[in-house]
Amino acid sequence: MFSGAHAIFYSTDADADRAFIRDVLGFPGVDAGQGWLIFRLPPAELAVHPTTDEPKHELYLMCDDITAQVEEFAAKGVELTRPISDQPWGRLAAVRLPSGGELAFYEPVTRWPTASEDTAAR
Repeated sequence: MFSGAHAIFYSTDADADRAFIRDVLGFPGVDAGQGWLIFRLPPAELAVHPTTDEPKHELYLMCDDITAQVEEFAAKGVELTRPISDQPWGRLAAVRLPSGGELAFYEPVTRWPTASEDTAAR
């Protein structure tokens, strides 16, 4: 049985993105040596979507109140790259990482169960 997941961001400015994750997102972490920070993430879930394009992986952070999260980012001077949009599965937005990459986040809709709920499939 697996005990967790490990996600990796490949970055052109790893130090700046690590500082963003630590200082702006507030994720606690440990130094694995020589500045390689490993961050603890909130509970996670995994979805598999069909595609006719090349397979790929995506990471979205989940939040309880996307409007409040966008306001918090704005107060910290974080650039919003995708304004809040309504999707069938929730409300989606994204911010710019210091390296220029993008980090998406969303607020799940109440009609859509998440794996962290008691309704998770077994």
